[in-house]
Amino acid sequence: MTMESMQPEQPSGKRSRKRFPALCRFIGTFILIAIILAFLPLTFPRVLGWEVYEVVSGSMEPAIPVGSVIYVKAASPEEIAVGDIIAFQKNGSVITHRVAELHPEEKEFITKGDANRTEDLTPTPYGSLIGKEVFHLPYAGGLMTMLSGTAGKVYAVLFAVCGVLLRMLGGILEKQGGKKEDGV
Repeated sequence: MTMESMQPEQPSGKRSRKRFPALCRFIGTFILIAIILAFLPLTFPRVLGWEVYEVVSGSMEPAIPVGSVIYVKAASPEEIAVGDIIAFQKNGSVITHRVAELHPEEKEFITKGDANRTEDLTPTPYGSLIGKEVFHLPYAGGLMTMLSGTAGKVYAVLFAVCGVLLRMLGGILEKQGGKKEDGV
């Protein structure tokens, strides 16, 4: 017999005692990163001065599907060209349509939803312009709306607390596991 074969194998209990704290810390970290990544599309664009809207109608399909999140950057009417997708105020709602014609003399746009057969009935005055579409995330609107609401924020805080507690639990268990090995 060799010396190596005479050494006792490490009991599986000790290995699992080392793995469980690491697993707790991993899951806690994963939860915290997931929360940050979920809120990033809502917060980072606002740092850039962009507005974030959820698309609730199919007037811009297939280019922008219902349920998408659209990011809009403030723009002056002079920056807008035919074919641009703009967001504008109309009767208390935010509308996102494509510019079909420019009427600088009248200071208005003629807009049309891609899925609509005809142009919008009333022109869009320059004063109603919010901005120009920068990009959009298809089908992310429901999640963004949920996260930006009170319930979404409460859930995010609760998940963040769980993530922090799991990381703390992992740290405590690692320290206790180290003390037991030292005392043996």
